[in-house]
Amino acid sequence: MKPGRMIPGGMNMQAMMKQAQKLQNEMMKKQEELEKMEFTASAGGGVVTATVVSKQITGLTIKPEAVDPDDVEMLTDLVMTAVNDALRQCEETTSREMQKLTGGMNLGF
Repeated sequence: MKPGRMIPGGMNMQAMMKQAQKLQNEMMKKQEELEKMEFTASAGGGVVTATVVSKQITGLTIKPEAVDPDDVEMLTDLVMTAVNDALRQCEETTSREMQKLTGGMNLGF
């Protein structure tokens, strides 16, 4: 198609390409912003805290009262809960923010 020709739906190809480029730029900016966001979750009333940035664990705090040599399984559960909650927050925020840009179209984010 030649630039400026109408495509079905009444939009010309050149305008559609500009709109697609704008959306792509906005998505790249948002992705960069999301990659820097920090998500923190805790478990066991705050005795275990995990921090995630860009789907990577960047911090893990375990208070001494969480450490019971006779119950290592409980500590393991608390760590997994905190980490999984922080990762879930990261995923949900990323998905929500990208859907805002795409108007709800599912583009795999």
